[in-house]
Amino acid sequence: MQPRINISALFLRSPTNFGKLYKPLTVPNMSLTEDIQNILAKDPAARSKLEILLCYPGVHAILIYRLSHKLYQEEWFTAARVLSQLGRWLTGIEIHPGASIGSRVLIDHGMGVVIGETAEVGDDCVLYQGVTLGAGSDARGGAETRGKKRHPTLGKGVIVGSGAEIQGPVTVGDNVRVASGSIVLRDVPSDSVVVGVPGRVIYREGRRVDEKVVPDIEAEALKSMKMKLEELERRLDQVSGTSSSQSPSDRNGDDEDPVDVFLHGAGI
Repeated sequence: MQPRINISALFLRSPTNFGKLYKPLTVPNMSLTEDIQNILAKDPAARSKLEILLCYPGVHAILIYRLSHKLYQEEWFTAARVLSQLGRWLTGIEIHPGASIGSRVLIDHGMGVVIGETAEVGDDCVLYQGVTLGAGSDARGGAETRGKKRHPTLGKGVIVGSGAEIQGPVTVGDNVRVASGSIVLRDVPSDSVVVGVPGRVIYREGRRVDEKVVPDIEAEALKSMKMKLEELERRLDQVSGTSSSQSPSDRNGDDEDPVDVFLHGAGI
């Protein structure tokens, strides 16, 4: 006798849920018109509704996500993942069907965007290409972390620049701006601007944050290395018998500290 194949196990978490296949599936409100109007209002490159519908991968990815998310809620886990992978193949945007995404979310350009299973994205957020809403180091525990919160939560009106990463179960408040290429590993208060690796809050509620409150770790490391190099040069001068009281910057005829000049944007 040939072994029987449990077809339900291929699509569902448990064979006992096979009866859900016969349960009518209610398609969620796609809010397509609202999404298109939102893009027309926010993207100066958008010219018409037809252009957005046909040419914007972010719109296609959100539509596919809405369907796969509904399947996921009904515990059709494998079917939901298959649909989400189809969306990834078509758009270059990977949204896990278990994620929670609000209304009027704009994924601009979109290529390389990754949104993890337990991520939450609030209303009116904007994500640019290459953004990752990923799991933190705790998720490396494998199956032990299944069912736990592993991905970030974004409030309303958050804008995340291209290539930025927000890792772990952190909370990013409302109206936060995350600069391109930044890596956010901690909670961010509302109405803030985050820049750097790791991300630092440089503006909060329209005012620049005091550098004494939020130290620039990279700047301190560079200055420490510069001081050690100058000390080594002084010792070499003493050994060689050519002592000099001038610093390297003075020798070059420049009164400004080159490290400070670089950290304030020279050459960037």
